[in-house]
Amino acid sequence: MKLIYNVKDRPPVGQVVVFALQQLLAILAATIAVPAIVGNGMSQSAALFGAGVGTLVYLLFTKFRSPVFLGSSFAFLPSMFAAFAGGVSASLGYLGLIIGAVMAGLIYVIFALIVKFCGSGWVNKLMPAVIIGPTVAIIGLSLSSNAVLNSLGYHNAGEAVVDANNGFIMSLSTGINLICAIVTLVVIIICSVYGKKMLKMIPFIIGICAGYIVALIFTLIGNAANVDALKILDFSAFSQMKWVPEFTFIKAFSGNYVYGDSGTLAKYIAAIAVAYIPVAFVVFAEHIADHKNLSSIIESDLLDDPGLHRTLLGDGVGSMAGALFGGCPNTTYGESVGCVAISGNASVITTLITACIAIAASFLAPFTTFLATIPTCVMGGVCITLYGFIAVSGLKMLQKVNLDNNRNLFPASIILILGVGGMRLVFGSITITSIAVALILGIVANVILSFGAKKEPEKVEAAAEVEKKVETEQKED
Repeated sequence: MKLIYNVKDRPPVGQVVVFALQQLLAILAATIAVPAIVGNGMSQSAALFGAGVGTLVYLLFTKFRSPVFLGSSFAFLPSMFAAFAGGVSASLGYLGLIIGAVMAGLIYVIFALIVKFCGSGWVNKLMPAVIIGPTVAIIGLSLSSNAVLNSLGYHNAGEAVVDANNGFIMSLSTGINLICAIVTLVVIIICSVYGKKMLKMIPFIIGICAGYIVALIFTLIGNAANVDALKILDFSAFSQMKWVPEFTFIKAFSGNYVYGDSGTLAKYIAAIAVAYIPVAFVVFAEHIADHKNLSSIIESDLLDDPGLHRTLLGDGVGSMAGALFGGCPNTTYGESVGCVAISGNASVITTLITACIAIAASFLAPFTTFLATIPTCVMGGVCITLYGFIAVSGLKMLQKVNLDNNRNLFPASIILILGVGGMRLVFGSITITSIAVALILGIVANVILSFGAKKEPEKVEAAAEVEKKVETEQKED
């Protein structure tokens, strides 16, 4: 992928601000969705603040060499529910959220120490391109249903009206939502492909504005004609604005908790550990996949520079810091990686400014509330491209893998089928995501098939190099 601005480049100040707003829009919906799903009075503004702080911590640990934003992790949703419930007569509420996030973050610290003293070579051997490529692909593909649901105006599958044989049942409301999503998608595509200079680098902002305007027109018509199906925009959130974020650590140490006796408290802490720690292992695998993906985009191996131990420390400590303020453990965002890929802007300064804007915006209630009014369908149109680019970038990693060899074909096939098929396993309060299941079984298959295998030479020329060579020969002719 051709980058307009590389990691160390510094775009003009005006452009950086616009790029940062674009990245904020790309990560906003998912970041504030987690506290909304968990409920229990969690603050969306505090989650945005925590994401900004977590990203700053990550950038410091990685020496400003990895341009990725950290946001609220969906993988920890069941863990957060468990922290509030406890499962026993003791309950620490918000304090339980912080304890759980610290436990998960310490797993990252332990992994970082192992990598620091043992090197990262074992990671490359355990997860070569034939493993990481399809894993990155299913990260995007596993989110595809969310993009489709959002494009039709649904927040989740539970809201969708579906016919078992014919798919989604269309109505006036879903049709209007789909029009807004398509307008957003088409404008993003046109700006990315045919746009000049600035338009080419901020396709999401232009696309979201176009989709928002169409949604506003439908809403005005709906208000005039009193047709609810046309009322895409909902401005009721402005009447419930909270001007100051309700930080988790403040709630944690000012709440009334049920501690029970020492035995029940110990059981509660153990329940939090069981809920959080296994998920940290799962997110570790996604951490590797995201950084491998980003490495292929910026053409620099982040596992070597700044080093996997630094990215792990940044992610782990950043996650703890984010949870301290917003209650949500953070993780590297695929939406952020997709934004880098599509815009061609990998400048880490953009990520830094995005984090600062996220922190400042959390105190600007009208601004964050306005961003929250962006319709689900418009973000669905954005996510079709974001998640699609993640999936395609994973498939591109397979270009240098010889898939004619069954030793490579089977691990890749297992990962793709299990990931797309959604094989998620639940053991009590522990949920192993389909991505983790696919990755684990893919690694097992690859290790088994690696015994006695001779090392294959890499393909001499990648597809892009072959194409470039052909173009050069045609010019010479």
